[in-house]
Formats: sequence, structure tokens, C-alpha cells
Amino acid sequence: MTPEMSDVTRAKHGRPVHHWRRDVVELAALFTAVAVADGVANLVGHGPGGPALLVISALALAATAGFHTWWARRHGHAPPAGDTGARPAAEARSGGPSGQPGDGADGADDVGEPGALWRMRTTVKDQPGSLAALCTALAERRVDILSLQTHPLGDGTVDEFLLRGPGALEAAEITRAVSRAGGESTWIERADAHDLVDAPTRVLGLAARTALDAAELPLALRQLLGRCTIRQLPGTPVGGGRGPEPVPVEGVLEDTVMRLPAPEGGVLTVERPYLPFTPTEFARARALVDLDNRLGPRIPRGQDVLTLPEGNDITVRRVDTGDLAAARAMHERCSPRTLGMRYHGPVGDADRYLNHLLSPRFGRTLAAQTTSGRIVGLGHLLWDGDETEVALLIEDDWQQRGIGGELLDRLVAMAVEAGCESVYAVTQASNTGMVAAMRGLGLPLDYQIEEGTLVITARLDPAQAAGSGAPYDTGLRHLGASARRD
Repeated sequence: MTPEMSDVTRAKHGRPVHHWRRDVVELAALFTAVAVADGVANLVGHGPGGPALLVISALALAATAGFHTWWARRHGHAPPAGDTGARPAAEARSGGPSGQPGDGADGADDVGEPGALWRMRTTVKDQPGSLAALCTALAERRVDILSLQTHPLGDGTVDEFLLRGPGALEAAEITRAVSRAGGESTWIERADAHDLVDAPTRVLGLAARTALDAAELPLALRQLLGRCTIRQLPGTPVGGGRGPEPVPVEGVLEDTVMRLPAPEGGVLTVERPYLPFTPTEFARARALVDLDNRLGPRIPRGQDVLTLPEGNDITVRRVDTGDLAAARAMHERCSPRTLGMRYHGPVGDADRYLNHLLSPRFGRTLAAQTTSGRIVGLGHLLWDGDETEVALLIEDDWQQRGIGGELLDRLVAMAVEAGCESVYAVTQASNTGMVAAMRGLGLPLDYQIEEGTLVITARLDPAQAAGSGAPYDTGLRHLGASARRD
């Protein structure tokens, strides 16, 4: 009987429905029981030893009722929870006998150990029951499926899971269970709380970030596809020569490599050796690149106004190829020594270097400029595959005033925000200004020097970015007496 039918039977227009046939049967049974009891009482009470027999019968009935109550409490009709691995419904909803949250809220298992989040991908046959067998195998090991995405293939389906299991459960045990349930080419790694966001919400967020800043495209692709190497080859290389082979408008997918037409010419290559790309992932990446291409070059236009110790105001803001003329003029004012320190040799064609460095497709560039609009310093954060490079160029007359350190602090803050694990700077051993700026970050540094070229790598701590702010604070920093944001 459905709940709706039961409600109709019990009540009509808010009033209980009376069934007279059932009432007549109950009354007849009651009168019959009273008549039988009266007959037995008369027969026993007026016979020899009747009162004693009644007392003995009452005691026997009381003892039987007591024994039944004890047995019912000790041996319930439902099987013990340990036999099935199940918990009572109230505990399953609240997380435990005391109502404290358990598996559902904080990722902890039943015994109080912290639960583990896993991201798993496996290939199953495209036939009825294959996914059910997989889910059953996970449930037997008390693994909860938090989300599931399916990527159809020609001869099967790639299922991507976000799992939460007991803290003591190892990845190898999960993969063995999945393999026995029919899963193939299983890949698994630890996940974190950020993966709890569902796929549509995450994709929309990445699209919004890309729409605001062209430099976000490589970062958005990496967050969309997981650990991968992204390289963008310009149509005309900086040093001249032949560019990469063009790719079709729809792009090319080759197992673990996808190639897409890069915005503003060239080729965007995404490589993930440990896991083949699916057609669904390829379509998502292609849509994100197409969005970026349609919007064209763009950067946030906020700026900070800083006051130097001598009282001059300096504005720090994002710049792109639209500021090429001002950046070229700064290059012309720099001495050959300053340019040699920055580019590790003579600069034959500044325009080619600056077009690449100022393009938001390859990273982010900050500029320090005077109140008259003249650029006196440039700081670059460049995406270099899996690594991130920082570079500074300060005009001779404005060196040793704290501008380089200010730009570097902000570049490192951007790297932390982008999820980079480290940044490196390539300079000459004699460039004491760059060495001092890197040391001023207060971060662990690694030094490698070869034939006069010095590579300084700073290891970043993303957790520190959420603390006091130093040294990653993206807000205002005081070079002198005051600073304000416009």
C-alpha cells in the first residue's frame, strides 16, 4: 500500500474514517473472552482447592510475562549491527549514537579516525550492471561515493569518482577491489576539500577567472585537467626562425597530448603523461580556449599608489602589450650593463622580447610608473611549463629604492595564489640587487651557479598565504610613509 492510499484510508477531509464491521468483530471477541473467563472462574472457584489454583495460575502467568520481557530485550528481532556492517537509521543520519557528525560531515569514519578523500578514475565496460558492481565493491569496504562523472568512450566508459573512505584504507586495496569488480586502467590519488566542488560549478568558476584575466588560461586548464604540463609556442618565435606546425581549428587529441590553436596565433600544447585525456576533457579544454580567444587580450585594471622614502609617488599596476611603447622607452633609458644583467647578454631586438614578456598569454607583468606615466620598473611572472620564473628590470636612476623588492613581493604573491610550489630567477652572480631582493622574501632558497649564471629558486608555502600575510600579502606594502589603492 502506498503512503497516499494509507492516508486516504485513515482520514477523509481531516477526520478519521470509522469501519463498523471491524468494530463489531472486536466487540464480539471481547464478549466471548469475558464469557469464557467467567465460566472458568466459576468452575475453578467453586471446586476443591480452587483459590489455591487461581493463585498458582496468576504467579505462573506473571513469571512467563517477566521471562518474555527479559528475552525480548536481550535478543532483538533485528540482527546485530556487527553482522551486517550497518548502523541504526538514527545513527546513520546523525553520525553516531550521540548525534555527533560522523561520515557525512567531517570526513571521519565510524571509529573516530579521520577519513581520506580520493580521486579515482577507472574504465568499465559499457553494459548494464558494470557500474553497479563497482559501487557494490566500494560499499563493501565502507567507501562513500561523493561524486561521479562519466566519460563515454568507443568501447567503454571512463568513470571518475570522488571517494571518501576510512583513514586506514590504502589506495592499493581500493584498486584491487575495483579491479575484481571489472574496472581497468585504474588510477587513484589523494584529493582535498577543493575537489568537493561539483564539476559544473568548478568549470563556471574557471571560465569567470579566464574572462577577467587572459593570464589565467594556463592556470585554469591545469585546474580543469589536473597535473599537466602546458606550453604555448608563439607563431613567430622570439629569436626568429620557423614556428610550430599549425593545428586545425578543432584541435588535435592524441592520447596523453592535446594541441589547440593558441589565442593570437601559435599552438597551445597540454600534456599529461600519466593519464590519457578523454574526449569530454578535450571538449572542455577546447571550449575554455575558445572563450579566451573570443575575449581577446585583457588584464585587471586596478592599481596601487606607493610613496617612496624621498616623497615621490609610484604607481604599481598590471601592464600588457598595450604598454609596449612606454616599456620600450624605459629600455632605451637603461644602461647596457642593466640590460645585460636582465637578459644575460646584449639585446638585439627589444620589441620581440617585450612583445613576449608583456603578453598575458605567457604570464603576468607588473609595472612601476611615475605620476607622469613613465615606466621605471618591470616585474615578470612567466609560466614555464611546470615551473614559474620571476624577472625584474629597474631603470638605473630608480634602483636601490625598494621598487624591485616591492614588485618581487607582489609577483610571489601571485605565484602563491596560482598554486605554484616554487619560483626561480635566472641572473648573473654579480647581480647583487636581484640576489638581495630574493633573500628579502624570507623564503627557503636554493642556489645553482654555472659559468657565471645564477639560478635562485624560492620554495613557496601556500599555507602561509592564509596567515599573517607576510611575505605574500597582495595588499598594500609601505615603501615609505604611506600607500593607497585606487
